[in-house]
Amino acid sequence: MSMNDLSLRDFSQALADKVSVPGGGGASAAVAALGSALNSMVGNFTVGKKKYADVEEEIIRLMAEADDLRNRLLECIDKDAEGFEPLSRAYGIPKDAPGRDETLEKCLKDAAAVPMEITELACKVIDLADDFAVKGSSLMTSDAGCASVFAWAAVQGAALNVKVNTKLMTDREYAKAMDNRVDELLEEYEKKAEKVYKFVFDKLVRND
Repeated sequence: MSMNDLSLRDFSQALADKVSVPGGGGASAAVAALGSALNSMVGNFTVGKKKYADVEEEIIRLMAEADDLRNRLLECIDKDAEGFEPLSRAYGIPKDAPGRDETLEKCLKDAAAVPMEITELACKVIDLADDFAVKGSSLMTSDAGCASVFAWAAVQGAALNVKVNTKLMTDREYAKAMDNRVDELLEEYEKKAEKVYKFVFDKLVRND
């Protein structure tokens, strides 16, 4: 059964239970998907309004991107669980068993791949939140700000789930490359997320 078929109550209960999946990676994907949904909502309240006719075509394009991101992030909830379960089993292989190290290494790389994808997708949600905050309906500005906040939280959460796996890899060159990519995104998007939040906050204070 897909995690996407669970109600919000059941999904949160699954997170709370004493089970390995869903975990932080899947939760991060869900949070980023909610952020992307908020971006789409801003777009839906913008399209069709005369005041925003000059940006309507662009808003429609941005909405298509937001919908695609939301669907991909929702898929990552299941993918993250699928990537972690083999790793969980690999840890149970006797330490003297032939091929254990190779199996464990492969599982670590697979387990890190999905949270890496979530990190990158969540960054794109922040990019879109920036666009929607500036170009979308002023009545929905706070929702664009929330989209950025949710996505930034997801970036940080997914990044932790990358690093918990790279830390244990024996292929240090591979691990370093992945860590460097995560660090670059964290540095870049902390600034972008803060920029969106400040823009929205200041706009609300000014009552523009």
